[in-house]
Amino acid sequence: MSARIDHAVTSGTFSLDGQTFDVDNNVWVLGDDAECVVFDAPHDVKAITDVIAGRRVLAILATHAHDDHVRVAPDLSEATGAPVLLHPADLPVWRLTHPDREPGGTLSDGQVIEVAGTRLEVLHTPGHAPGACCFHAPDLGVVFTGDTLFQGGPGATGRSFSDFGVIIDSIRDRLLVLPPETVVHTGHGDSTTIGAELPHLDEWIRRGH
Repeated sequence: MSARIDHAVTSGTFSLDGQTFDVDNNVWVLGDDAECVVFDAPHDVKAITDVIAGRRVLAILATHAHDDHVRVAPDLSEATGAPVLLHPADLPVWRLTHPDREPGGTLSDGQVIEVAGTRLEVLHTPGHAPGACCFHAPDLGVVFTGDTLFQGGPGATGRSFSDFGVIIDSIRDRLLVLPPETVVHTGHGDSTTIGAELPHLDEWIRRGH
């Protein structure tokens, strides 16, 4: 069976710089009936394991280390036996939530992760967070962007560890060069496509963060 993408939404909070917000997070799972990878671990272990549905989890891939994306990552790792993989540049952010727990491994730009016969290429896309990563599956025509690119623009850059100029560079140089039909699965909200977002780059730059 070819790889498929399963999805759930979990609800909780996001806290940074002394502020807390209610948020809904997407959980994306890519795999087949036997094995899978999970993108991020927000809020609720059971909601995520329900999507995993007993499959072997090869890795928990962190798009970045804001607490709403990694809050239950150590617990999910224990439940599944899968390592949490995080770009090292996001370790300072990770330690805000998990000061006594380390991720299980690292992500690096250009790294290839294979799951269910599908190749995922890691794209380091800093800006929203210093170690933010996107995951491109060219055979499936999808990219998982976390909070780097949404329907309607870049992720937020008005808080600690973020930089608007850097996220614009990441989106322009790493994401908007993908085929326009590429489906963008985001960390929050609805999916979009590269082609739908490409015409708006200049508008985002003028708008600023």
